[in-house]
Amino acid sequence: MSTTSFAIEGELTIYRAAELRQALLAALGDGADGDFEIDLAAVTEFDSAGVQLLIAAKKSAAARGRALRLVGHAPSVRDAFAVLDLAGHFGDPLTPPASH
Repeated sequence: MSTTSFAIEGELTIYRAAELRQALLAALGDGADGDFEIDLAAVTEFDSAGVQLLIAAKKSAAARGRALRLVGHAPSVRDAFAVLDLAGHFGDPLTPPASH
């Protein structure tokens, strides 16, 4: 089974939510089967609109019979997920930050 990847770079905030929503829905509905992976490694800012967008993406993927995976969590995403206790909602095993 194939995996479609979608990378988000920069802000995942209210200022880009509408733009990213359209791009995510287009990527989810491109006719591909299999898992859908969102790479969050290059997210510089993350707010509640970003949370809502990821929740909507999860629902859209499920409606299409696709599993959604979040990968490459940037520090801004890890921090928000920890504060909001979202890892369980996404079935997302967050990895601790690398030791320096």
